[in-house]
Amino acid sequence: MSAAMPDTALSPVTLAEVAPDGLAAHLDDLAEVLHGCVLDGASVGFVLPFSVAAAREFWLGLEPAFCSGARRLIVARLDGRTVGTVQLVLGMPANGRHRAEIAKLLVHPSARRRGIARRLMLAAEELARRHGRTLLLLDTRRGDSGEALYASLGFRLFGIVPGHACSPAGVLEETSYMLKELWS
Repeated sequence: MSAAMPDTALSPVTLAEVAPDGLAAHLDDLAEVLHGCVLDGASVGFVLPFSVAAAREFWLGLEPAFCSGARRLIVARLDGRTVGTVQLVLGMPANGRHRAEIAKLLVHPSARRRGIARRLMLAAEELARRHGRTLLLLDTRRGDSGEALYASLGFRLFGIVPGHACSPAGVLEETSYMLKELWS
């Protein structure tokens, strides 16, 4: 049985970038966050049934990209546990080194409604700026709360793809592609 994630509304949330070789220290919590989000209906690349073990395998599969610096990992911690995360994909081809992608913005369902997702996005944007990126790209399920969050942070819609990805329940849904220019 998986451990319950913290749900104390008064606890402070801290954000940190994970060292390139630091995945192991967060692996169990990251697996719980991903598992909880998928079970809650998040369309982040997985379909049901989806196990904590499969979530662990996902994170372990990204370890080479974290170690090489092609992906950066930011976590939100609450009561000593990782409850949210976002990735910044920096590994781009030579003609795209001015851009980065936001991937897998996840907040465990028990830790939502505290501004964690917004704080993670702002941290990812700052990290992108520090790496000299002037364009951020992301995709999200059309109509999700994430789409409104991204718009509130200055991202704009540049395309919609019908039937692009399956929901966790296996239903084909639209995906919104969004961008934000990071001019100083």
